[in-house]
Amino acid sequence: MNSIKKSSSLVKNYVLILSLLVIYLSFKSSNQWSRLPIGNETIDWIVQLVFIYILFQFKNIFSSSLIDKNFKFVQFYLFWNLVCSLRGIFIAENYWEWKMLISTSFLLLLPLITYLTNSIIVVQIIVGTWFKYALIVFVFFSPFLLGDAVGKFLIPISFLLLFYPILNTKWKTIVFLFSLYTVTFDISARSNLIKFSIPFLIGLLFYLKNRLTDKILNLARQFFLFLPITLFLLGISNVFNVFKLDEYFGEQVVQIRSSTGEKVEENLIADTRTFLYTEVIESAIKNGYVLWGRTPARGNDSVSFGDYNKEKLHTGKQERFSNEVSILNIFTWLGIIGVVLYFLIFFRSSYLAINQSNNIFIKLVGLNISFRWAFGFVEDFSTFDLSNIFLWIMIGMCFSETFRKMSNNEMKDWVQGIFESPIGFRSIKTTQQLKLK
Repeated sequence: MNSIKKSSSLVKNYVLILSLLVIYLSFKSSNQWSRLPIGNETIDWIVQLVFIYILFQFKNIFSSSLIDKNFKFVQFYLFWNLVCSLRGIFIAENYWEWKMLISTSFLLLLPLITYLTNSIIVVQIIVGTWFKYALIVFVFFSPFLLGDAVGKFLIPISFLLLFYPILNTKWKTIVFLFSLYTVTFDISARSNLIKFSIPFLIGLLFYLKNRLTDKILNLARQFFLFLPITLFLLGISNVFNVFKLDEYFGEQVVQIRSSTGEKVEENLIADTRTFLYTEVIESAIKNGYVLWGRTPARGNDSVSFGDYNKEKLHTGKQERFSNEVSILNIFTWLGIIGVVLYFLIFFRSSYLAINQSNNIFIKLVGLNISFRWAFGFVEDFSTFDLSNIFLWIMIGMCFSETFRKMSNNEMKDWVQGIFESPIGFRSIKTTQQLKLK
């Protein structure tokens, strides 16, 4: 009996610590655009190390032949990430490359989060704790935020937009107002508009659930999954470049306020991506790491940004450690093999969500997952932040039989229970019960 109580207490502590770390990571996620940065690199590394350690503990708790089978694509991806990180040990040559290797290796272990989703209680508590405390803190912290920071901090709001129709009136109002604030805070922060409006529109599909067949959802899923690949092929063949919209529609110039408070003009559809693709691909071909990747210790050769690393950081290499476009980073660090494994996770999780789920909500989460694959060709920073944490939570929900077997009413109860997270803590009585919930 004492061992059961001890195990239960340990699990509760793990969940509590994870919940608090997620709140801390809200600040880290927005630090790049904040006039009041919170924490430092040493604290960040400690947080990430503790975070990953706890994820490993939960992986052991939830490990079973059934779960391992369902999560095999995540396991393949994690294995390849580990192989590339180990290769990086033999490639890193200076302080900055070792630093890059450690930081990126933490990031590449984030898919372990998917194992948490085998417990609806754990996910509910983590999300509920964030909504209970982080939103209040945000109100006082927001005056110090600029540009993309608001959207980075409020990523859990975009997650809840997928369930917007079943929120009560109070939370519908709160979520809507915070979303509206996010997308209007800085019109030049285009990613905020996309990452909040698309989940909202997907969530509204709930009202069409009686007409929304799996066939229709699969067509939408396939559209998101294969559109970026098609556009990429059209782009490299010089047939059509989706990033050069200003050549087709003209410049869309607006006045924005810069971080110094000055008004400056910005073209909202300016091409800021083509040269990144060019540099990344040319670097991979030139240095022969197209298939295997350059490991998390290295970045791509960059004429545009490499001088800083070479001259200021004294690396002696004209490289850029990472780019704003997620898929380019996956390709640089893990090669074509990593990109394919990464794609299979999105492909399989969205397929299971839409075709093997008893409730409409996981189907919509699956559709959003396919959208996030497409968005990864445009942006999605590769950092240890809330955006990636909630991305892997959603992927895990799609893989999890626990979530997929729930009915619409059970999912509605689960979503409403997010705002009653203390109940979740009282529900964890034994580790065995936690596995079943």
